[in-house]
Formats: sequence, C-alpha cells, structure tokens
Amino acid sequence: MEKLKLNLGTGTVIIEMLSEVAPRHTARIAELVRSGFYNGLPFHRVIDGFMAQTGCPRGDGTGGSGVKIPAEFSSVTFARGTVGMARTSDKNSADSQFFICFADCPFLDGNYTVWGRVISGMENVDKITRGDEWLNGHVDNPDIIISAEMID
Repeated sequence: MEKLKLNLGTGTVIIEMLSEVAPRHTARIAELVRSGFYNGLPFHRVIDGFMAQTGCPRGDGTGGSGVKIPAEFSSVTFARGTVGMARTSDKNSADSQFFICFADCPFLDGNYTVWGRVISGMENVDKITRGDEWLNGHVDNPDIIISAEMID
C-alpha cells in the first residue's frame, strides 16, 4: 500500500493512502506529490477541534491544480487522523486541496471523499498553527509542507 510522507516544520507525518476506497483521488494525489506540487504549500485553513487544510497553490483556499476529480464517497468514517478532499458545494469539485481531521468528524461522512489516514506523526499534525475561528480558520503565518514524497 502506498504511503505519503509529509515533512512539516512540526515533524514528519505518514499517511496511508486508501487506494481501494478512492482510486482516482489517491492516483491524482500521488501524481501531484511526485511532481513536487505540494512542496512549500501552506496549511491555509486550520480550525481547532476540526481540521488542517492544505493544497492550495495560492495559499488562500481558492486555487488548485486545475484537474477536478469526481467524488468517491464511501462508508469510511471521518475519524481523528482521517485525510479527506476539500471541495466546493459541487460534490465533483475536488482538486488538490485536502484536510486532516484533528478529531472525529462524523458530519462529514458520506459527503467528502476519504483517501487516507495518518498512521504516524499525528502529534505533528496536532502542532500545526491554528487559524482565526472568526475568519473560518484563516492562518496569518501558516505552517507549510516543506516537502512531500511517496514512500513504500
């Protein structure tokens, strides 16, 4: 099973990719990682008790890679450490942005694509700088993905 290694300023995070659950999403994420797309991108939206979101090349939540991925909703629950795809109100609008849940988020179940789970380094996710709750989690001085790589 493929894994994604995120090198953050807070430490290393290893994500097990759930290709059997979301084959199109995991393939696209792996393609973007191998191209260096995520290197240097910020965690631009971080909401305490909810999630940390990254993957926007503009750093403000409005950008992506330019390739939309059709939804791959499943019965996998959004528990602490689950990695899911961000999207607009259009269920088929996921692109490059993803989030890691700080806590169980059952209200997301069946409405967002789950494509991974943190298997190591969740304590480093917990250290990511939180955003302003009154500004939908906007982070003024965000932590970044120093580098991302696919590992065995």
